[in-house]
Amino acid sequence: MTRISSPAITRRGVMLGAAALPLLGGPARSAADFMMPTTTRFKRFKLGAFDIVTLLAGSEKLEGPHDWFGTNVSEADFAAASNAANIPADWSQTFFTPTLVNTGKSLVLFDTGPDAAGTIAALEAAGYFVENVDVVVLTHMHADHIGGLHGPNTLTYPNARYVCGSMEYDAWDDTGTEVFDDLIVPLADWIEVLSDGQEVVPGITAVEAFGHTLGHMAFMVESEGKQFLIGGDFACHYVWSLAYPDWEVRTDEDKEQAAKTRRRLLDMLAAERMPFTAYHMPWPAVGFVEPRSDGGFHYMPETYQLLG
Repeated sequence: MTRISSPAITRRGVMLGAAALPLLGGPARSAADFMMPTTTRFKRFKLGAFDIVTLLAGSEKLEGPHDWFGTNVSEADFAAASNAANIPADWSQTFFTPTLVNTGKSLVLFDTGPDAAGTIAALEAAGYFVENVDVVVLTHMHADHIGGLHGPNTLTYPNARYVCGSMEYDAWDDTGTEVFDDLIVPLADWIEVLSDGQEVVPGITAVEAFGHTLGHMAFMVESEGKQFLIGGDFACHYVWSLAYPDWEVRTDEDKEQAAKTRRRLLDMLAAERMPFTAYHMPWPAVGFVEPRSDGGFHYMPETYQLLG
């Protein structure tokens, strides 16, 4: 094949060519269309021999966050803390972030999103299908974590076994809420329960994190000496829960125990410099914490620490 070579381009040639062009008339080209804000649907990284993937199942704007966070402090204190962190005090953005762990032998999904559609979209964007999921783990049984268990007239994850904390299951079974009756009771014969320190699969262990719900659980992932905490809702905001772990949260069922759990887990994460995810952290919901001099903690989003 004969290669066609381009003539040499010189500054003089460009100038002469430009001078020979006629002036173009007519309307100016239109500006590019505005686009809706968007983001990625998944973040994948390595932990030892495991793959970990956070999945953006959805996001929503929350009006009046002081009705939910810091309910035991004044409006002025809440506004001052928000201003100091450069975030609005009158609204917030919350995220719903299930986490997927591929151990090489098991594909384990932690929480299912508020509905099936959002989690499936993120799962498929990451290269997986609902049939691939071997285990579904529920950190607790609030609707935004278990709403994706069922699609229209079918189980979302047909090949999975289901795992939750024993105290969590018993507490909801005793109260018999509509959410529990609709979403969990149909799975009763397939749900396995576990307690603090028990394994989901090799390399993934349950961690007691009571307070947000009576039996709320976190999970420690460990591979080749590296650790990562899947925290569920032990902390629900990166400022109002981390910087002020003693602030009460409306959705915490046992507020005193929830505050103790936050401090215990945040102390551990800071001391071990351990990465973690929590379900409502700012997307992609992976970061570290460092202690502050006032007794709170500062959230540091992961940048490239987990790429090596």
